[in-house]
Amino acid sequence: MNEFEKDVQSKRHDIFDAGFGFVFSFLFFMIIFFIGVIFDAIGS
Repeated sequence: MNEFEKDVQSKRHDIFDAGFGFVFSFLFFMIIFFIGVIFDAIGS
């Protein structure tokens, strides 16, 4: 048996971490996009 399987740091499933990473990165880029849209609307 692999020695790392005996003492794991996190018991959570990886799908939750992947989902949180996707959601946070999506929100981050959406905020940057809307900041650009707002500045473009102000400038025109």
